[in-house]
Amino acid sequence: MLDDSSRAPTEPLPPTPLKPADLLTQILLGLRLEGVEYGRCLMRAPWAIAFPARKEARFHFLARGTAWLKTPGSDWVRLDAGDAVLLPRGSAHVLASAPDLPAVEIDAIARRTVAEDIYLVGAEAVAMAGAMTAAGADAPAETAPAEESPDVMFCGAMRFNLDPLHPLLAMMPDAMRANDLARRDPTVPTLLEAMEREVALDRIGACGILSRLADVLAASIIRAWVECACNDASGWIAAVQCPGIGKVIAAIHNEPERDWSVPELAGLMGASRSRFAEAFTKTVGESPAKYVAKVKMFQARRWIAHEGMRVAVAADRLGYDSEASFSRAFKRIVGQPPGALRRSAARPPG
Repeated sequence: MLDDSSRAPTEPLPPTPLKPADLLTQILLGLRLEGVEYGRCLMRAPWAIAFPARKEARFHFLARGTAWLKTPGSDWVRLDAGDAVLLPRGSAHVLASAPDLPAVEIDAIARRTVAEDIYLVGAEAVAMAGAMTAAGADAPAETAPAEESPDVMFCGAMRFNLDPLHPLLAMMPDAMRANDLARRDPTVPTLLEAMEREVALDRIGACGILSRLADVLAASIIRAWVECACNDASGWIAAVQCPGIGKVIAAIHNEPERDWSVPELAGLMGASRSRFAEAFTKTVGESPAKYVAKVKMFQARRWIAHEGMRVAVAADRLGYDSEASFSRAFKRIVGQPPGALRRSAARPPG
């Protein structure tokens, strides 16, 4: 007779159950932000720039001067030198030297390259609400008086490794200011000071250093926001913290391939099917079945987009009877067919 030590090495070990607190920690530890593009802009007042919505997160750091931020449905918010703001869902917004100035789309602004990734934007290019002529777009900016220092903004776009459908990302506000969260995380002021020094010294490769600091700062902003939300939790974070519901959510995320049923999940919570379904839907905001399907698609998208897994293999691993039924569910939740996602992920850049 063979003892337990002779278990075949290919036999998978059962996953270690996640505790609710571990789930939040695991998500934050695994959170990665990759800079898609960064640039420093020098702007002379009056200026106003409209940033359209995009799928990547937006990040702005005001190194010098004053700016005002406006997101849809909100009032103007003042930003001072040393302020940083993260827009985690890439929401449309306006940045301006003063409120209510007519804004120009960022892609329509005339830029003059000063150095690597540094653009000088003239006042006449940003203060106009109308379209610029080709001649005007190519013309150099007017020279401002020597005593007028330009506002300096470091802007970037970031890509989350967190799935866009993840409830944690959906809960985040449109704009998250670093200074509002600095008291929660002592790392935030230190990073802001480091970015200010990097801009002030203007050394070789400063933009590359700034982009790495921006990645870390954005992750720190999110961590500080989660810690704040835990003290006044609602929605998904409240659900994760709830002893019963949190245990269920942790189990679903720990084993997305498992064919979870409502009776099984209710058993984890120690409640009847009806009481569990009612409590889960009320706390999380959607039914257990819908949440399980969504988590499965988080996993499927990661496999297909980042690991190049074939659609049929993903469907089989997630317990779908056929590739067709999996594809229908994937398109309904993600918004595009899994085959199209795989082809776009395999396509070389450019």
